[in-house]
Amino acid sequence: MSLQQKLSELVQACCTGIWIESHEHHDAISEMTSLCRQEGWNLATFDCENGLQLTGAARTNPPMTDPLGAIHALADMSGESTKILVLVNFHRFIQSAEIIQALTHQIHAGKQDRKFIVILSPMVAIPPELEKMFLVLEHELPGRAQLEQIARGIATLDGELLDTELNAVLDAASGLTRLESENAFSLSIVRHARITADTVWEIKSQTLKKSNLLTLCREQGDFSSLGGLLSLKAFCKRAIQGASRSSVKPKGVMLLSPPGCGKSQFCKLLGSETGRPVLILDVGSLMGSLVGQTEERTRHALRIVDAMAPCVLMIDEIEKAFAGLGSSGDSGVAARMFGTFLTWLNDHQSDVFVVCTSNDISKLPPEFGRSERFDGVFFVDLPDNQEKAAIWELYRRVYQIDPAFKQPEDALWTGAEIKSCCRLASLLDVSLVQASQNVVPVALTANDSIEKLRNWANGRCLSASKPGIYRYEPVGDTTRRRVQRVGAQTKPAI
Repeated sequence: MSLQQKLSELVQACCTGIWIESHEHHDAISEMTSLCRQEGWNLATFDCENGLQLTGAARTNPPMTDPLGAIHALADMSGESTKILVLVNFHRFIQSAEIIQALTHQIHAGKQDRKFIVILSPMVAIPPELEKMFLVLEHELPGRAQLEQIARGIATLDGELLDTELNAVLDAASGLTRLESENAFSLSIVRHARITADTVWEIKSQTLKKSNLLTLCREQGDFSSLGGLLSLKAFCKRAIQGASRSSVKPKGVMLLSPPGCGKSQFCKLLGSETGRPVLILDVGSLMGSLVGQTEERTRHALRIVDAMAPCVLMIDEIEKAFAGLGSSGDSGVAARMFGTFLTWLNDHQSDVFVVCTSNDISKLPPEFGRSERFDGVFFVDLPDNQEKAAIWELYRRVYQIDPAFKQPEDALWTGAEIKSCCRLASLLDVSLVQASQNVVPVALTANDSIEKLRNWANGRCLSASKPGIYRYEPVGDTTRRRVQRVGAQTKPAI
């Protein structure tokens, strides 16, 4: 539903206090102006630079820039038609006691003579005295149809927008504001004489960096550059491809493992393997110093993620992000942020495949891993002999290691340690055995925590290596892993 439709309903219902959250004030005012023109309503706007302005009327000289006076001016307007006063960026003034009292009076009085207060702001910051009086609307980011309209409005010459590239361009522009998409399309034409997806991706990456909430990752390569994890790869790829064949959307997966087993690299390669952008959410950056800022940043980040669908959302080491959950030192901010994320994870309808990784599941509340939060919870164990052979072959080729070099003892090694050994051998120009003297396996430095993870995952998680449930059985001084197959299953099922 468009902003015009939402506002029209609230005006017809005589909801005289309306707060519109928008980063595109010019477009929001244009939509409201169009609506008022269609309905025969009177529209006035106020901002601290231009003062109070009536649509179609000449600007007063000097402009009336008193915010309290603007509210009183609405009360003084006569006539039987509906009157709407739009207060732009009024969150800067709304903490004043006089402003709060004037808004309270006007919102109540407006129901008698159909006079409406609309606050247009990039954030929702309603004082407690006014919380029950305002209804909040979101000015949503442009959809594909509007983005295409913007692109065609800028690409006015033949060849500046190719039909064969249109879908890729619109995918790249998803999540941008109207102004950002205009800038991206124009810059692309200046650089390449046509609109290209690569330039739009570049602008989008810069935009996400400015928000400091999300990072866009465009990893080069595919699953062939990551050894092992065959069951996990097949499951996720099949789930994402299934979304294009039916109306059912995948939720995502939770990955539990010791450090260095390829969880983060898998997330990044999943996007390039399935043709989706990968967004990395830094939960720590959501925390704000002001009251309500953390919750607002969380909602804003999730709205961007929804707007960029279809995509992959990666949250790395999520147990550290919510480590303060349940403590009283943050006045419940972490708990509210966690609740917002859990609600979105369970209820979102957008085609967002969420991949959360964790090194310690015990720090997360049990409701996080329940059914319908994720499509599957996988345990990524240290690679077995077959997986290690594939990883050695991969990194020997990447770092051009002499085939004559003997491999060191790797019984306890992770994929990251194999990569480190090959990289050091190439960097230091030594053999693999010599390079291995600089590698200390995490299986030795964190043996207790790894055993704890394996015992927890036993029977609770799916195996990332083979189809079926992960089973772990310690045998004497060594360990033996077993995968319990479910029936005659040979393929991962959703």
